[in-house]
Amino acid sequence: MTVLEIVLIVIGALLILFFVGGLLAVRVRGRRQGATFYEHLKEADQALQQARALDRGWDRETMESAARTAIGDARPDWGYDQLHLVLVDDRPGVEEDRAHFMAIGPDGESRVILARQGDSWVAERVE
Repeated sequence: MTVLEIVLIVIGALLILFFVGGLLAVRVRGRRQGATFYEHLKEADQALQQARALDRGWDRETMESAARTAIGDARPDWGYDQLHLVLVDDRPGVEEDRAHFMAIGPDGESRVILARQGDSWVAERVE
């Protein structure tokens, strides 16, 4: 074996070693930061949806009231701790506007889809 062949084999082995080490490091970092990353992502999405709703002139208090009423009608014995606006579907016109709320309680989650009718909001579906 020539010196050139030995040098090429060593360089190839080092490249493979660095590649595998990099993959393992990314995987470990992903495990450590995974939970907080997705939590921050969720908070950012919620803030974005709230901003869109406020910028479009939608009254959040009216929407939340409609969502709470819908949950009370559909699941009267179910309690929830948090109610989050998770999706704003603002289409041209008023009649096709939709807002999705997620109610989170000790027994699980429930999605409420509200539809806009004129200046008011009504429950289209509670999942």
